[in-house]
Amino acid sequence: MASVAPSVPPMSFGPWLFGRHADLALFGGSAALALGLVVVGRALGISPGALPEWGWLLCVLGVDVAHVWSTLFRTYLDRDELRQHPYRYSLIPLGVYVLGVVAYLHGPGTFWRLLAYVAVFHFVRQQVGWVAVYRARSGPFRRADRFIDDAAIYAATLYPLLYWHANLEHSRIAWFMPGDFVNLSSALRPLLVPAFALWLLCLGLFFVRQLHIAVTTRVFHAGKVLVVITTAATWYVGIVATNNDFDFTVTNVIVHGVPYIGLLWAYAKQRQKLAPERLSSQIAAAGLGAFVLLLLIIAFLEEFAWDRLVWHERDWLFGGGGVQLQDLALAFLVPLLSLPQATHYALDGVLWRRGDTRERPAQRAALGFR
Repeated sequence: MASVAPSVPPMSFGPWLFGRHADLALFGGSAALALGLVVVGRALGISPGALPEWGWLLCVLGVDVAHVWSTLFRTYLDRDELRQHPYRYSLIPLGVYVLGVVAYLHGPGTFWRLLAYVAVFHFVRQQVGWVAVYRARSGPFRRADRFIDDAAIYAATLYPLLYWHANLEHSRIAWFMPGDFVNLSSALRPLLVPAFALWLLCLGLFFVRQLHIAVTTRVFHAGKVLVVITTAATWYVGIVATNNDFDFTVTNVIVHGVPYIGLLWAYAKQRQKLAPERLSSQIAAAGLGAFVLLLLIIAFLEEFAWDRLVWHERDWLFGGGGVQLQDLALAFLVPLLSLPQATHYALDGVLWRRGDTRERPAQRAALGFR
């Protein structure tokens, strides 16, 4: 009598945070758009030059500034949240503003350098956070898996940053403005070869481990793998493989801002179910279009203030006749205009931690913890 081979269970893919299609669109789609723009930019001869105005509208105003303001739906538009954490939402902006004024009084370069490194930390930690949420969603995990995950995502982000700092003398890109990074080229350049080897090792170990998990458990953690792949690809292409403002901006901003806006939309919809009378819920009830339109309007108003009072660069969009301010006035104004962005950096480090996720049903549901 012939023996019957044991059946192999089919492979499952997940877990997903917002759902399979949403995750693929937010993480995979944003990376595909960014990398596609790099290809198109090179084909059309855009890449070697500065970011064109349409690129500024799409990436800076439409994604970067807009995603900062989406934090409102998790914070200042929710009266219950303000009542629960009054000191968080009053003292953090105040402290950030005072620190900004002190830094600017020391020198505009000091201010922009401080803000640039805080932004870099924020961008890196957001990718670490996405991976951490996916890992938590997958159920119990080994301590070694957390180490491997963190090593992979830190390698994907820190190696390009090391490469950038080691080649600042030849760099044609900047985070905010030229000179906002410390020039350590001579000290860091000898580290590039071992750092690249470590980059390969960490990413290789991560993918081998994910394949092992998939084979032994029949579950492929597709969402987490997608975040690591897209992070490694966009950071490498935008910083290491290219050296121009257009490629860096599209790969840096789109992959960072689009998933975050998706997270805040998911949170707003979940909050709407629990507290429909809140202002944020009423806006969410009007649909995704109203949500995005509000962000774009506020982003436009912020950039209008920046242009008329500080930069004076886009008369075609904001009109001419801006105000020319003295240095002392700028020392108080520039940190004020930067306050939404800097406060977003500070708050994002506390809003999505386990404690708040446990306490807030809308946040648990938005992140897929049912």
